[in-house]
Amino acid sequence: MKKLNPIMISGKEVLPLIEGGKGINASDGRSSGAWAHENCVGTFSGVSPDFYDSKGNVIIEKFFKRARPERHEEMIEYAIRGGIAQAQVAHEVSGGNGRIHMNMLWELADSQRILNGVLEKAKGLIHGVTCGAGLPYGLGELASKFGVYYYPIVSSARAFQVLWKRAYHNFVEYLGGVVYEDPWLAGGHNGLSNAEDPAKPEKPYERVVALRRVLNEMGLQDKPIILAGGVWSLSEWEDYIDNPDIGKIAFQFGTRPMITKESPVSDAWKKVMMQVKKGDVILQKFSPTGFFSSAIKNTFLENLMRRKQGEVAFKNEPDEEFSHPLNMTESRIIFIKPEDAEKAVNQINAGYTEVKETPDSTVVFLTPEEWKQMKIDRANCVGCLSQCQFSTWSQAKGTTGRLPDPRSYCIHKTLYEVGHGGSVKDHLLFAGHQVYRFATDPLYRNGIPSVKELIERIKKGE
Repeated sequence: MKKLNPIMISGKEVLPLIEGGKGINASDGRSSGAWAHENCVGTFSGVSPDFYDSKGNVIIEKFFKRARPERHEEMIEYAIRGGIAQAQVAHEVSGGNGRIHMNMLWELADSQRILNGVLEKAKGLIHGVTCGAGLPYGLGELASKFGVYYYPIVSSARAFQVLWKRAYHNFVEYLGGVVYEDPWLAGGHNGLSNAEDPAKPEKPYERVVALRRVLNEMGLQDKPIILAGGVWSLSEWEDYIDNPDIGKIAFQFGTRPMITKESPVSDAWKKVMMQVKKGDVILQKFSPTGFFSSAIKNTFLENLMRRKQGEVAFKNEPDEEFSHPLNMTESRIIFIKPEDAEKAVNQINAGYTEVKETPDSTVVFLTPEEWKQMKIDRANCVGCLSQCQFSTWSQAKGTTGRLPDPRSYCIHKTLYEVGHGGSVKDHLLFAGHQVYRFATDPLYRNGIPSVKELIERIKKGE
């Protein structure tokens, strides 16, 4: 195993080992502070982070306003309070060692307002911001204003070229590096473009080399590439270290730190990850963001898959192809293909009696309980995304102008609930495609390790 040498990250020499930020309650001040304490980089999530009462107890999110725009403002206030709280915890746990980063989703509604609010009130506590889920054009200007380093998350060299030409060439000083997140291996939302086939993964080495070539052309030879997605053991990525075709590199661990003593995820969630088998993580497109995402196959995901498999195309008026009538409601008849009639009848007979239209001229079949819950979730929408396919919220216009999509779900609700003790069967469990390795990793045979113990193993290439 090649020796890992410290590199400059966010203004300080640290080991090139980074805790991935992840989403709601999957990384916080405790975990990120512990990583920084070991002279590495810890990253807490800026998406609905927890904040605390005077006794140190988590204040569970509750929204009191009736109108959605007002609940949206409550969400922003909570996010800012939570971001500040987690930065403070991380700083205290780190003991001043390492670096603390904050992870933000650009497609989170008002992400820039949230970042502004946190960075303004947590000066000196946050050294860098990583940001993905969309193209964060405004990230360079925003971070530079506060003297904080920024790290865009991209899945291709082309994506960074677009960001550089449009915005980042004006904010070079605080460009800390570029995170390459492999779209076929990473957990959570994945940056697959329309030109890429989700079923045909490409080799990350060639894509990372292409990114370095672009960085060199732009005079950014000294900016490290942070490799993310599928990183478990450094021995498997040894040829990336001290490689002139790749240059400065750091390694981001997303899934593996989720089972540590300092990890905020529940014991039930950790237990599920210990039992996952190869192939149990599914790359799918059910997310209301419109992005592909990777999650553990459970009851929640199986219901979405069943719904999608039962989908049927329709027209409002009959023609030669769509000639079979189907009662969508008591007052509305639609027409489906005769060859889909048996599929529709079987679902209705199985209790999926609510026939609901999608934005793509198809219908799906739900139970009355599913439809009732879906209506409640839409009514409770807080506008967490800049555009949401599930609730049709749009930050810019108030609505996307499209039909709400019954093939999707309220992402804020499911991620928040599973992060605060909710059922691990009935909520979304984001995970990388290497999660099955927990079951055979010797580090986890004798219980849950500390962050320090995990990092010691990582440094040895184990």
